[in-house]
Amino acid sequence: MHKIIKFVLFIFLSNSCFAQKNMDNQLTLDKEFVKSELNDAVQQIKFLASQIDVEDIPTTYANGKHVNWGSDWWCSGFYPGTLLYLYEYSKDVTLLDEAKGKLQYLEKEKYNTTTHDLGFMLYCSFGNALRLTGDSAVYKNILATGAESLSTRYNDVTKTIRSWDSKHYNYPVIIDNMMNLEFLFEVSKMTGNPKYKEIAITHANTTMEQAFRNDFSSYHVVDYNIKDGSVIAKKTAQGAFDESAWARGQSWALYGYTVMYRETKDQKYLDLAVNIANFYLNHPNLPDDLVPYWDFDQNKLDATNKYYSQKDFRDASSAAIAASALIELSQYAPREYNKQYLSSAEKMIQSLSKAPYKADYKDSGGYVLKHSVGSIPHNTEVDVPLTYADYYYVEALIRIKRLLNEEKAIKP
Repeated sequence: MHKIIKFVLFIFLSNSCFAQKNMDNQLTLDKEFVKSELNDAVQQIKFLASQIDVEDIPTTYANGKHVNWGSDWWCSGFYPGTLLYLYEYSKDVTLLDEAKGKLQYLEKEKYNTTTHDLGFMLYCSFGNALRLTGDSAVYKNILATGAESLSTRYNDVTKTIRSWDSKHYNYPVIIDNMMNLEFLFEVSKMTGNPKYKEIAITHANTTMEQAFRNDFSSYHVVDYNIKDGSVIAKKTAQGAFDESAWARGQSWALYGYTVMYRETKDQKYLDLAVNIANFYLNHPNLPDDLVPYWDFDQNKLDATNKYYSQKDFRDASSAAIAASALIELSQYAPREYNKQYLSSAEKMIQSLSKAPYKADYKDSGGYVLKHSVGSIPHNTEVDVPLTYADYYYVEALIRIKRLLNEEKAIKP
């Protein structure tokens, strides 16, 4: 019996090593490409750092000016997070020092109970700082306090974390909120408190049930009745129309449910992530360079529509988020999909790493990528560089670098 068990274990381990080796062999990008792109990003972000004031946390660059929405804006964690990823790559302490400087202004958001985006704000920044410095005395309490603040937005009637505090909705929950669940998982592991993990799982399950269409595209907003948890309406506030597939929303969903599988190993999350990925990659309106239009259904807009003149804008941020997610998903997906996911992610990265998406040195105020879209319906951040596009682009490059070094794509 012991011999049989040893033989089975040997076969399992051999197959696992072979699968990982095969994954490495599927990579088409090489170390020199990744090194070159990360070096360019280091150079570019140093220029960006030189252009902003000490207290600024940059969000975008428009009309020749840097735009800074402050520490309580949902994007505030991305700039320090990008600095930290680039420090991880380069070991350049000036990047770490710049990140730490911004963290001083960001720390107070650990008490912010008015936003669902504390994962973006605190985990992308302080989470990376803890991972890279190991300084739990400084960062652990900040993250734990932030997770507790986020948990106050959970409601057991709707079984979700509330997104916006808006008079236009009863209890809105947006697909973006899937991106803040990783934060809760990490703090549960860090503190030993299962509450945060349980909230994350419950929220993800409710979103899985209510936010997706039959083709596995996602609505942007689901509005719930706070009294009984029923659904009042399903909307797509930042997309072309309510039944359209807003591109960044699909990327958020893909990334979020890939993380859910990583953290729980629950097959239903992997199945959903695969279905979202297949919707995304097989969509007939996805351009050949795999950088999507701001909405997958923008081609359905006609000349009478108020967004028609902007319908062909691409969204580099959606491609960057999807690329990073697909790299991770390729490590878990069934064999018939993992090669496609990895090669698609690499193609996205290649597309983003050249014109028209990649900015020249000192162009676009020091942002790495151009041509992202915040919200066309709200006429905000349209066809501009965006801090989160840079963050997920650099994250994707770091993940490819790890695979090239025969490491896991995701660092614990």
